[in-house]
Amino acid sequence: MTRRISAEQVPALLEPGMNVFVMGGPNEPRGIIEALRAQPERCAGVRFFQSIVPGMTDTDFCAIHPQVRSSAYFITPGTREPYLRGRLDYIPMQISAVTDFLASDYPLDLAILGLSGPADATIFGGGLNVDFLDVILQRRPPVVAELNHRLPTPHDATSLPAACVDYVVETEHALPQLPLPEPTQESVWIAHHVAALVKDGDCIQTGVGAIPYSVLHALGDKNDLGLHSGILDDAGMALIEAGNITGSRKPIDRFKHVVACAMGTADFYDRAASHPHVRFRPFGHTHAARVLVGLDNFVSINSAMEIDLQGQMNAEMINGSQVTGTGGAVDFMRGAAGSPGGRSIIAMTATAAAGRRSRIVARLGDGNAATALRTDVDYVVTEHGARRLRFLSERDRARALIEIAAPQFRDELEQAFERRHQAP
Repeated sequence: MTRRISAEQVPALLEPGMNVFVMGGPNEPRGIIEALRAQPERCAGVRFFQSIVPGMTDTDFCAIHPQVRSSAYFITPGTREPYLRGRLDYIPMQISAVTDFLASDYPLDLAILGLSGPADATIFGGGLNVDFLDVILQRRPPVVAELNHRLPTPHDATSLPAACVDYVVETEHALPQLPLPEPTQESVWIAHHVAALVKDGDCIQTGVGAIPYSVLHALGDKNDLGLHSGILDDAGMALIEAGNITGSRKPIDRFKHVVACAMGTADFYDRAASHPHVRFRPFGHTHAARVLVGLDNFVSINSAMEIDLQGQMNAEMINGSQVTGTGGAVDFMRGAAGSPGGRSIIAMTATAAAGRRSRIVARLGDGNAATALRTDVDYVVTEHGARRLRFLSERDRARALIEIAAPQFRDELEQAFERRHQAP
């Protein structure tokens, strides 16, 4: 039977040695997190597994008590310090693998979730982020659900029966928001090149940030697009409301716009939740290869920090240090490769550091991991153009990348490639 308790009573449920899953994103149970901060001794010896939504979830659980440890599949500005101090264990996983990891024998002693609906409901809504609710349904750990009265219940979302919830905590606080990005001249140029690769009827996936935001705005002349993505934001919602995204040509989830999480402004949240065709499904569905290959003409659009002349992509490290996570890009890239008519696009500015550093490099930076293999990368787009690497030889793909590098770095890249391929 589900019990109503206060946020202040939740810390008493913790014991040293416990592994506690905490939901993130717009559902983040901030009332309970504040109660944990107010009773730090209750958290001693506890390990928190953080469901991080970059750009929105930034809680440092290790700051609550010196004997707290945490695990995560993303690093954020707020969690970078405990990561560098060795108290946050980063686990490199694609998003699809996080579902598998949590569904395995990883100990789940308690799950602290953010759900929606009244406390006496028989089924609680998944709110605006249903990332791992399928795992919770499968494994049935003890669950504490924070019911934030400002968190809307979507029209169509994975939910959790009250029988799976042990405790409910009623709160009311503003939802975390994702400010609208400011498009740059470079992001607008990049968006123009990306839009030329998208056709009427394609099913698209994008991330968040200035480039994806600009890309979505550039798709305003496309028709009958589908949407299958990890995230929905203001720009994607605008295409749905304008009739550009209809889902009419999707062979599965037809007329449905499938996402796991909504990230955006307060007004957008209400519109996304109330739209009858926006469907919230866990990462175990949105990022699953078996689902993606069933989507015809699936086009994934993601970004990178650097790509070397072999085509290897780094989207998570700078100078050998983890600054974000592996994320879901490779899931979607491989899904696009298996989709009939599918394509994947890596869209990025040609330079970083105010033009002082090329993002197209002779080889990945020292210590930087390859997020995507050279065999995964399909199209690469910068403000200088678009090139397809798939099926190109080493020499041809290097030349293609040099052609869309910033002009001031092209000679240097050409020379580096020739040195590497000189006969011994």
